[in-house]
Amino acid sequence: MEIAPWVWGVTIAVLLGVILIDFIIIARRPHEPSMREAAIWISVYVSLAIVFGIGLAFTTEGQAVDFFTGWIVEYSMSMDNLFVFILILGSFAVPREHRQRVLLVGIALALVFRGLFIAVGAAAVNAFAGVFYLFGAFLLYTAWKLVAGGGDDEEEYKENAAVRMVRRVLPTTDTYHDAKLVTRIDGKRVVTPMLLVMIAVGLTDILFALDSIPAIFGITQEPYLVFTANAFALMGLRQLYFLIGGLLDKLVYLSHGLAVILGFIGVKLILHAVHETTDLHVPEIPTTVSLVVIVLTLAVTAVASLVKSRRDAAAAPAASAGAESGEPAQPVSDGGDDDRGERVSV
Repeated sequence: MEIAPWVWGVTIAVLLGVILIDFIIIARRPHEPSMREAAIWISVYVSLAIVFGIGLAFTTEGQAVDFFTGWIVEYSMSMDNLFVFILILGSFAVPREHRQRVLLVGIALALVFRGLFIAVGAAAVNAFAGVFYLFGAFLLYTAWKLVAGGGDDEEEYKENAAVRMVRRVLPTTDTYHDAKLVTRIDGKRVVTPMLLVMIAVGLTDILFALDSIPAIFGITQEPYLVFTANAFALMGLRQLYFLIGGLLDKLVYLSHGLAVILGFIGVKLILHAVHETTDLHVPEIPTTVSLVVIVLTLAVTAVASLVKSRRDAAAAPAASAGAESGEPAQPVSDGGDDDRGERVSV
């Protein structure tokens, strides 16, 4: 797939334009969006992604399926990002009216760094097909961590090294001053928590890219499709935070579903590497099969999670009534209420 430089230029310009418009809207009226507002914006971004994919279907051969598969993978993995975003914004006690600004800055930084990761990954793939062994093994290891790692609802966000370094090097204050990143207190210039939380969100999403970039290279090796799939998945992430933040607690099997997807793509990458680097005749998994497996996995994960959450909610009053009457309370959960894996601490 040959992408003309002007196509790259237009794509990047449009993305920058969307981010700039978002910044202007948020700067003029800082607020926490309503469910309706968030739903409208997500519908817009999803519609744009669908229109883009349809355009690929008419202008390329088979690239639309690759784009949609990669986009769904990135979007589903972005859901896991939201768990950590909720912890970070809560840990820093970010005022609700300023959370949009924090998320938008973090997403903008993530787009920049993911672009760099994609360029490096594409160069590595072109130089040595054996890099798919590394990508595949990494995804299998990540899948194992998601299944084996225990989660805890009470687990708190732990500041990453970059945030701790800023606190040590620069004078900081624990008080917010509207949306200012830097302010003056007693004549001294100090860093506000707004800058620290922006750094935390941006770097956290970069760490998540270590999973998502190898995963999407298992779908397609075309840098343009990898970049646009990431961009469309990230652009709606801010509104998704406000729309389904409460629903995330009910998706108790999300990490298990992501583990299945990552494990599947890891196997696909290793099979591709064997095919490219040896004379062995091994089957390769078509992208259409990948799309079906990913969609079915997400559907089963969502249904199973909601069913379990409903059963737990129904069992809670009975357990409470048993405790009040002096009878032994029946267990409400099997210990799987929060299967987020170990990616909370960064």
